[in-house]
Amino acid sequence: MSVIMLQWAKGDPRRFEEYVAQNPEGIPEIVAIAKEHGLIAHRFYGSEGQILIADEWPDEESFVRFAEAAGSRIEPMFVAVGATFEPPTFWRKLETHDEVGWGA
Repeated sequence: MSVIMLQWAKGDPRRFEEYVAQNPEGIPEIVAIAKEHGLIAHRFYGSEGQILIADEWPDEESFVRFAEAAGSRIEPMFVAVGATFEPPTFWRKLETHDEVGWGA
């Protein structure tokens, strides 16, 4: 069963969006590496002073291999916008039989 990976960063979401818009080649390159390592789904979210990365991976190990392969591309992007990260957390789906949406 897949896992959800959540990772929070302290940083300005607008500054991150601006950086991505000014460097359009960066994200597609990282996404390509992620897909090679099994990425199922991915989103960035922003709130006041925070950036959240939400991914779905086949397992925790797939994410770790991706992070090792793409770290040299990811780190400079977040350093450029002054973002600092908390360690990622991995979540498994609980069997509670109350699923709504996402193909439930």
